[in-house]
Amino acid sequence: MFDIDRLVLSIQDFAVLYGIKLLIAIFILIIGLWLIGRITTFAYNVMKQRNVDPSLRPFLRNVLRIALLVMLFMVVVAQVGLEITSFVAVLGSAGLAVGLALQGSLANFAGGVLLLTVKPFRVGDFIEAQGQKGQVCIINIFNTVIKTEDNKTVFLPNGPLASAVIVNYDVEKNRRLEIQLVVDSAVPLSKVKTVLHRVIDSEPLVLSEPAPSIGVEKLSAQTVTLFVHAWVLGERGHARSNVFDSLTEKIKDSFEKEEIPLK
Repeated sequence: MFDIDRLVLSIQDFAVLYGIKLLIAIFILIIGLWLIGRITTFAYNVMKQRNVDPSLRPFLRNVLRIALLVMLFMVVVAQVGLEITSFVAVLGSAGLAVGLALQGSLANFAGGVLLLTVKPFRVGDFIEAQGQKGQVCIINIFNTVIKTEDNKTVFLPNGPLASAVIVNYDVEKNRRLEIQLVVDSAVPLSKVKTVLHRVIDSEPLVLSEPAPSIGVEKLSAQTVTLFVHAWVLGERGHARSNVFDSLTEKIKDSFEKEEIPLK
């Protein structure tokens, strides 16, 4: 005959034994999460004080946080009373399955490590990659965040980004801008060049060294195609675009005053 009293007693013993362990495990979990938050914040502040590369700080903080969370999880599991070796084996099998399912995420993680190792760009650099152009805000474990010139936030996956062509506008101090003009072949080239030199000299953001250059790119019976090369500071990509717009407007106004028709 079924002994209900023995069953109730067994349940009570089980509840007392594992209930206390469960409460302790919950307490450890709460305290552990609090400590992990304090440790990662402290580590980030230390990296900041010691001038660690801003690109590395968030990445290292996230890696440290994940490692501490894994350790905390193992301690909690041990406190509950589960066998660690068996649990690790199950966790390894599950990790393999999850890894196969998340190959893209793992590729992004590897890409993040590669970007921080090779450093084709840093936080604050103005880059162009994967059809996007903007200033690098943060390099995360799985993606890189950039802010575009029209104030859009773009998340670029690190995997494709690490293997893509990346244009970094802030590596070199100076950058060259190029303006192409097509004028009537009847206009004397000396006159056109004189006007262009005058316009370039009037622009304060154009550098004197390297010296600007003006030349003929293509000739035809009716037109002459000229190029204007001028050097500007390449900081954040804005100086170049501002000078380009300013020079283009001044050239148009000067050509109209000198009656030089543009084709």
